[in-house]
Amino acid sequence: MNYAAQFKKFTTSQYIFSAVRITLAIVVPSIILAHFGLLKEYFLFPLATSFVGLTDQPGPFTRRRNSLILAIICFFTVSVVATFLKDFPPVIFFEIIFFGIFFSMIGVYGQRLAAVGSLSLVVMAIFIDGHLSGGNLVKNSLIFLGGSVCYLLVFLVVSKIQPYKLAGQMIGENYLELAEYLKIKSKFYLNEPDFQALYSEVIAQQVKIKNLQEDTRETVFKTRKIVNESTTTSRLLMLMFLNSLDLHEKLMTSESDYMKIQESFGDTGFLQSVSDYLAKLAEELSNIGIGLQSGTKAKSLRNIDDELDMLFEEYFDLRNQKLNPDTLENFMIMRLILVRVADITDEVKTIYKVFTQDLKLAKSLSTGLDFDKFVTNDEKLNINVLLNNISLKSSHFRHSIRITLALLIGYLISKFNFLGIGHSYWILITVLAILKPAYSTTKHRNLLRLFGTIAGAILAYGILYLVASNTVLFAMLLMSMILCFTFLKANYFWAVFFMTIYIFLTFNFLNPGNVNMIFVDRILDTAIGGAVAFAVSYFVLPVWEHTHNVDFMKKSSKSNLRYFKAAMDFFKDQSIGIQDYKLKRKDAIINLANLSDNFQRMISDPKNQQKKMELVQQFVNTGHLITAYIASFSQYSKSAKDYPEIDFDSWNRKISAELLRTSLILEQKKFNRNIVEESNLKPEDSIGKLLEKRKREITENEISNRRDPNRITRLTELKNLREILELIYDVAKEQRKGAEKLEPEAQSTTVKQ
Repeated sequence: MNYAAQFKKFTTSQYIFSAVRITLAIVVPSIILAHFGLLKEYFLFPLATSFVGLTDQPGPFTRRRNSLILAIICFFTVSVVATFLKDFPPVIFFEIIFFGIFFSMIGVYGQRLAAVGSLSLVVMAIFIDGHLSGGNLVKNSLIFLGGSVCYLLVFLVVSKIQPYKLAGQMIGENYLELAEYLKIKSKFYLNEPDFQALYSEVIAQQVKIKNLQEDTRETVFKTRKIVNESTTTSRLLMLMFLNSLDLHEKLMTSESDYMKIQESFGDTGFLQSVSDYLAKLAEELSNIGIGLQSGTKAKSLRNIDDELDMLFEEYFDLRNQKLNPDTLENFMIMRLILVRVADITDEVKTIYKVFTQDLKLAKSLSTGLDFDKFVTNDEKLNINVLLNNISLKSSHFRHSIRITLALLIGYLISKFNFLGIGHSYWILITVLAILKPAYSTTKHRNLLRLFGTIAGAILAYGILYLVASNTVLFAMLLMSMILCFTFLKANYFWAVFFMTIYIFLTFNFLNPGNVNMIFVDRILDTAIGGAVAFAVSYFVLPVWEHTHNVDFMKKSSKSNLRYFKAAMDFFKDQSIGIQDYKLKRKDAIINLANLSDNFQRMISDPKNQQKKMELVQQFVNTGHLITAYIASFSQYSKSAKDYPEIDFDSWNRKISAELLRTSLILEQKKFNRNIVEESNLKPEDSIGKLLEKRKREITENEISNRRDPNRITRLTELKNLREILELIYDVAKEQRKGAEKLEPEAQSTTVKQ
């Protein structure tokens, strides 16, 4: 592992940049207050700053600013109400019910408001019993408001100074994830690879890439400075992101029949060379990503042209030794793999050129795309959207009931004096941190929260016992805060670990000598909150992932059908606009990733709720292959008229019919015999004769030693095109058969064959 590159990747990421911003916004006012001996009295100021900072989700400037303003209003309102009602215990239960349902339900308007709602409930938790707020309602509310506004001002200043920073970091992260994707693909060419494990890694990485691409689309396409302004930076960022989307499709095209390749070339040693070269390309993509994140111009780590030439030379040597009529088709497959590798190499070289190019290239950017169509819009703030979700059929409403009930139980437990709980609000905060809409996520976070808290508490206890210097303790506090906020979205265990350390250190500065009490309270409250969250998620209106499988399958099936049709339409008539094709491609990738993500979560559900696991896994795997093979098909620069030997009309009807059958089966709709007949069409291709002719030539004549990496025989192109179409059909057929096994028995009227 290249530890230097990993360190650069970490230190230039948006996560650590955001963490440093939030930490400084908290610490600088705290130091000033501590200097004047006011930190204890004004502790709510930095606390409010941290809460508002945590609601700052990546995205376009306007949406981030508006959500921060909304967070400030919500936090202030909740703090005032909770402080006012803290002396009326019976009323507090009604307060929990109202705020619990309302702030959980506003998640229907998207992740940004879901974060605001969740943190609003955390604010309620810390004010609910007056433990931190004291007695002066007006003073404490104004202090809390001031701390909230402080982060907004920091955000506005930083955004003005570095308007492109977030976009550059997010685009850079896209390249880093694509590099990881290519590293995984390179392992398919190693000796005796574990195909099942690698496919699982590929699918999981696809989910990460999809989620990141959606966030980046919103940030890039909805940021006026990037879309509308003609500065060099804005245009280059736009071009780099669009190139990353096209590169993702090219990486998907590298999907092959790896088992067959291993059987054909596994004993030659050549596949190791392919794997090594792909790993080097992955390093180049990581280098580009780090450059984008840091705002510097990346230069190629090596001469990849020379590396590629060496790979081709090794291929030509092997071809001269092993090519015969029996191995001809195997070498055709390998030749096309190398073509795809060369295409990816050219894409990497183009990206380097764009990255280091001058103003002329930047100003030449003209995509002709309507960017708004490529962004997933959040629900508009329409009261009807909220009202329509007040139903047990709504997952949002069911989650709000679970949250509210868990908060009520947690608050009730905190009132049991015999437990000796000193920081009761930690129970409620633990419930809010762990309890998520999906049981699998709640279960996973529960374990991470508990183990992270115990490990962090033990280390923090040791630090406070061994370290006497306040300067050293303060440096550790700063570092633990930064690392906590850095890992909060990427690695929850480490986030909780460092959060526990900085909480211990903070309380030590505010109230020295109480480390034993904090140690016991932190672990006890976390255990109680985790137990409450787990019990409620399991027994109260649980949401099991298998209930969503068919819906995600329907969407993935339909989008793959539309993606194939768009690719075929463009292939047959390239005068058709590219925008429709790219929209269909985006939808197919997103829906496939959503299905994969749901399947991954289902693995963590109880065994009795993992319904038809093998069939769902088969559908996910075949869906991934279909999308990848369609991407391979779409990469041909020539059009259908250049390949009259292939019956594209029949292939189009055949594959479309098979994909449609799957979709109709999942929808439980009848379909007639015509669809079945079309899916069984026999395309009238004339490649077989050409292939036999070429085999005779090899037998009768000496093999020519032509070593031109750019030369691909027409027969190789034809063979590959037909093979891709055959693969799409074969995998679609396999997926349809799996869908038939999933359908309910009531669907016996469907025509099957």
